[in-house]
Parts: sequence; structure tokens; C-alpha cells
Amino acid sequence: MLKICGIDEAGRGPIAGPLCVAAVVLPTDFPFEILNDSKKMSLKKRQIAEKLIKEKAIAYAVAWANRAEIDRVNVLNATLNAMQRCYEKIRKKIGEVDLVLIDGNKKPTLNIPTEAIVKGDAVVYEIMAASILAKNERDRLMIALDSLYPEYRYAKHKGYPTKEHLEICRKIGPSAIQRHSFKY
Repeated sequence: MLKICGIDEAGRGPIAGPLCVAAVVLPTDFPFEILNDSKKMSLKKRQIAEKLIKEKAIAYAVAWANRAEIDRVNVLNATLNAMQRCYEKIRKKIGEVDLVLIDGNKKPTLNIPTEAIVKGDAVVYEIMAASILAKNERDRLMIALDSLYPEYRYAKHKGYPTKEHLEICRKIGPSAIQRHSFKY
């Protein structure tokens, strides 16, 4: 059996909070019909899929790039670094895989065959699964951070640069989790 690891991220677009990367290796008997691009799934469907992914995956892992790393090396490089850390967690759990598939047009430097697939989260099951895990993990963290910074309403917009979020930042200034590399 060919072991394929899918990797995707959540949080490249926000101006606040960390970026989350997930990696997933699925078995051939996984119920693939429950998977989709996480952005096209309801919260309830993502939660059901997440539970099954965590129960049935051969391996899964999550890694983060915090605000400081994003500001220091830029969001693309922070993403690629987090992808390397995430794959390393998979490798420690199950050894090398045969192929790593990354959502997007850039890929981290790994010592195994790696392909970047534009819109891979809509066509590759392993990337779809990683997309679901990354989005759910990051959304949960942003909801938790909302209790520390309620005036920023992170539970609502998850740190994305919505009109409301930008207005709040202009009015009261950036929070401790705002990305300083973004101009308000």
C-alpha cells in the first residue's frame, strides 16, 4: 500500500493568531465520502469528519507557527516551516511515507517525494482531511483566545481582516496576538 501524507494549513490569511498545519495519512478503507474542502463544510460536518479522521487515520499531526515566527520570517516561510515540523511528527509516528501532497503552489523541503497541488484540498482526500483538522484546531484556539481578548471578537471572525476586525484594531490598537507584519 502506498502511504500518502496530505498536508494543509489554516490561518495564512488572518492578521491575528497563529497558523495551524495538519498532516494526515489515511487507510484505504477510510470513509472518504465524508471528506471535502473544509471551507465548504458546516461546522457540524467538520466535527464529525474530525472525529473519524482521528479515530481511523494511520497517523495525523498538528504543528503551529505563532505570530512571532510569522512576523520574523513572513507567513509563507512560517507555513513551510510548520509543514516541515508537522511532517516530522508523522515520520516519528510511522516512519517515512511514500509521497507527501501539499495544498497550494509551494512546498517545504523534505527528503522524500513531495508535490504541491493547487486546490488540493478540493481533490485529494488526505489534503481534505488535513484541511479539516487544521481549520478545526485553529478555530477552537481563536474561540479560546476570544475569552482573553473579548473586545477583538476573535470567536466571530477568527482573526481574519474583516471590516469589523480592522475597525476594532484602528480604534483600540492591536492585541498581543496581532501580526505586526500587517499594516492597519
